[in-house]
Amino acid sequence: MIDVDSIRQRFSAVAPFLDERGRRLVAAAEARAAGYGGIAAVSAVTGVAASTIGRGLRDLRETRETEVSPQVRRAGGGRKANVVKDPTLLRDLGGLVDPSARGDPQSSLRWTCKSLRRLADELQTQGHQASHTLVGELLDGMGFSLQGNRKTQEGGSHPDRDAQFQYIDAAASAALADNEPVISVDTKKKELIGNFKNGGREYRPAGDPEKVRVHDFLIKELGRAAPYGVYDLAANAGWVNLGIDHDTAAFAVHSIRRWWRDMGCARYPDATRLLITADGGGSNGSRVRLWKRELQALANEIGIAITVHHLPPGTSKWNKIEHRLFSFISQNWRAKPLVSYRVIVDLIAATTTKTGLTVRCEIDENLYPKGVKVSDAEMAAINIARHEFHGDWNYTIAPNSS
Repeated sequence: MIDVDSIRQRFSAVAPFLDERGRRLVAAAEARAAGYGGIAAVSAVTGVAASTIGRGLRDLRETRETEVSPQVRRAGGGRKANVVKDPTLLRDLGGLVDPSARGDPQSSLRWTCKSLRRLADELQTQGHQASHTLVGELLDGMGFSLQGNRKTQEGGSHPDRDAQFQYIDAAASAALADNEPVISVDTKKKELIGNFKNGGREYRPAGDPEKVRVHDFLIKELGRAAPYGVYDLAANAGWVNLGIDHDTAAFAVHSIRRWWRDMGCARYPDATRLLITADGGGSNGSRVRLWKRELQALANEIGIAITVHHLPPGTSKWNKIEHRLFSFISQNWRAKPLVSYRVIVDLIAATTTKTGLTVRCEIDENLYPKGVKVSDAEMAAINIARHEFHGDWNYTIAPNSS
C-alpha cells in the first residue's frame, strides 16, 4: 500500500527549493519507489501532472549523472522573445536612441529626455508591446548605456593656431636659453569671500562635514577676491597678487610689476628683456589698449623691453600657468571655505609640489576703476614694435627714450 502522507510531507519539504526540472525528477523518484500505481498516487498528492512524472521517469532512466544539463526547460521551451514575436522592435528602438537621429524634426522625442519610460511609451504608440524593463534590457543588449556630456570640442580654431604655438615655443625656448625671464600670466577665477562651499573633499571626523552657506550670494562687506598669477617658467615659482577690486589691465600690469620688484629683478639681474605669454582675452587681452599703455609704463620703470605673445583664441587652457600653478592652488584649498583674504593668502602661499613649486601671495589693496579710456594720442606714444608674424598677437614694447 502506498503511503501517500509520507510522499506529501517529503515533497512539500523540498519543493520550495526546487526548479521545474527538480520537482519533476523528485516526483518521478517517489513514483518509481512506490511501484505499481505510483504515478497516479504521486500526481494526486503533489499536483504534478502524470505526464510530467512520466517524462521525469524517462529522464531518470536515460540520463547518466555525468550528463546532467543545467537546462531547466527543453530546448525551445518557454515563451518566445519579444524581438522574435516583433521583428521591427529593435529597429524602431534604435531609431529613437540613435544619436544621428537627434536632429530629425519629425521625431517625437526631439526635445524630451529619453528615459526608459518615455522610450517605452513611444514604442507603444508605434504599436509595440514594450515595458520600460524590456527597453532597458534591449538597450543593454544593443550596447547602449547612460552617458553624460564630455568636453572635447573646442569650437572653430584659428587657422594659425598651431603656427602661433610653435612661434611662442621657439621664442620662449630662446629666451630661457639666454637666461632671460619668461613668465605666464592670467587671472584665476574670482572667489567669493565668506563661508561658502568650496569644491573637493578633505578628511574630517566622520559625520562632521564643514558647514557652509546654502546659497552663493555676494556678501558686500566681505567682497570677492581676484587672484592674478605670474608663473616663472625657469624657476618653477609663482607669484599671486590678490586683488580686492576690479580685474582690469592696470591691475594685471601692476601684478607683474610687483612680481618684478619682489622676485624677478633679484633672480634676473642681467635681464635685457621680459617675455610674457598671456591669453588673448580678459584684462591682458591682445586688443586691450590699457594693457599696452600700462606695459609701456612698466617698461619705462624697469628699463628693459617687454615682449608679449598671446595664445590663439579659445586655447586659454593651454596657458602654462593654468596647469603649473592654478591647478595646484585649487587642490590645496579644496573643501576649505575662503572666509577671508588672509585665509586665501595663506592657502595660496602654502601651495607646493614634489617638483619644487613655490608660491608667494600678497593682498593688493589698490582700487582699479573700470572703463578707463586710452586716447589715440596715448596709443601713438607707445613704443611698440609688432612682429612680422601676427603682430596683433606678438609685439615688443621697449622703454621710451628720455
